[in-house]
Amino acid sequence: MTEQEVMFYRRTRDITVQGHDVPKPIRMFCDANFPDYCLGVIANLGFVEPTPIQAQGWPMALKGKYLIGIAETGSGKTLAYLLPALVHVNAQPRLVHGEGPIVLILAPTRELAVQIQEEAAKFANHANIRSTCIYGGAPKGPQIRDLKRGVEIVNATPGRLIDMLEAQNTNLKRVTYLVLDEADRMLDMGFEPQIRKIVSQIRPDRQTLYWSATWPKEVESLAR
Repeated sequence: MTEQEVMFYRRTRDITVQGHDVPKPIRMFCDANFPDYCLGVIANLGFVEPTPIQAQGWPMALKGKYLIGIAETGSGKTLAYLLPALVHVNAQPRLVHGEGPIVLILAPTRELAVQIQEEAAKFANHANIRSTCIYGGAPKGPQIRDLKRGVEIVNATPGRLIDMLEAQNTNLKRVTYLVLDEADRMLDMGFEPQIRKIVSQIRPDRQTLYWSATWPKEVESLAR
């Protein structure tokens, strides 16, 4: 796309970008250079073209950018960070016994964490990538078993994840792709201390993606 085409595309889809060296959006799924299995699942799901947040979010995430995305629920934001997460996992050395996940996705509620897990499974199962969902209000046994076996992607609520870390059922030494989904909601629910405790255990050169429906000062402070 020319610069004029990029401006027109963003304007007609209500896409606003800030930052340095922001990549051009992609107009078609095939332009994102996702693995064939991803494109196959996308086709089977009946998606015709990327949503605005996917069109701009994918090239930014795939370039390893630190990303803050402001998008409403239903905007397609889950796939905006999940598909680059799969590409990221494939680019890393395989896990060995005793290592924790490569991708960590934090969500405020069990319902959202389960929903993210369901979306991840649609794609990860085709790529020999393992994922699990860690949340309170459910037996710990199966969750511990998954973590001990080794999983590349962990979707978790902050409280239960801290329980697992303190019990040494997993660790975050291999995490290089961190997602905070509905970051504003997590802060509203009082999770900031837990989030900071979790993030302090992750290497500083990670890629971080914040997703939020709003951009209050509290989320901005957390992102900084």
